[in-house]
Amino acid sequence: MTGNAVRRPGLDARGFLTREGSLARVPPAFRPVVTATRDRLTDVFGHRLHSAYLYGSIPRGTARVGRSDLDLLLALHQEPTGADRDDARALGAALDEEFGQIDGHGTLLFGRARLLSDLERYDLGWFVACLCTPLLGEDLAAHLPRYRPDSLLARETNGDLALLLPSWRRRIAEAGGTEEARRPLVRFMSRHLVRTGFTLVMPRWHGWTSDLHEMAEAFAGFYPERGEQMRAAAALGREPAGDAAVLAAYVGDLGPWLAGEYARVHGVKAPRP
Repeated sequence: MTGNAVRRPGLDARGFLTREGSLARVPPAFRPVVTATRDRLTDVFGHRLHSAYLYGSIPRGTARVGRSDLDLLLALHQEPTGADRDDARALGAALDEEFGQIDGHGTLLFGRARLLSDLERYDLGWFVACLCTPLLGEDLAAHLPRYRPDSLLARETNGDLALLLPSWRRRIAEAGGTEEARRPLVRFMSRHLVRTGFTLVMPRWHGWTSDLHEMAEAFAGFYPERGEQMRAAAALGREPAGDAAVLAAYVGDLGPWLAGEYARVHGVKAPRP
């Protein structure tokens, strides 16, 4: 960047996105969780596992004891099977029960070939290279390009919101009428909308952050008329309440508007099989 341009976070001196997490940033309270995870992944998956990665607040160093979940991505030598997914869920559940530091777990499983494919280069490939922290095995980032916060990256990461909204509506309907059932949906959808709003403006903001409030503020700088909605979503992404009106607004107003504006500015994500 030259002249008087603002130097945004998340970029190196040449304007490429930098990897946001590292094992050195794991808070001390979460280090036993990470150690146990590494050991048990080897026991559970053995030679099926190509590599394993942490992502989210734990490797970013922002995890909150008793509030943050354990997020993993596993690259297998072959495409994952139902048994692989069952093993991952069981492992996550066991760690969640044993360690009070974490509140919830989630594991993404993919075959190595898919993560390195041309179709996923600017979605899952970027996710591994920039948002995932190596935990075990060969780092796939060595086989992936450097990334800039451009329109291509924006389109391929979050240019599919319109396709997701019908399933969101079904999930809301299936959640029933209890606040407890709605709270995880508010958390998930709030975070997804804030991240989508941020990547909408990312090429103009020219940087990267995973902080929900920073994302909302970056978005509000370009869409002030929607800024308060995005700020409220960022707050609910951290402290969710199971409010039915919030979910209705997400799928009836903010979500459809954001999907349309995203398609207008960046286009639609390449179709997946």
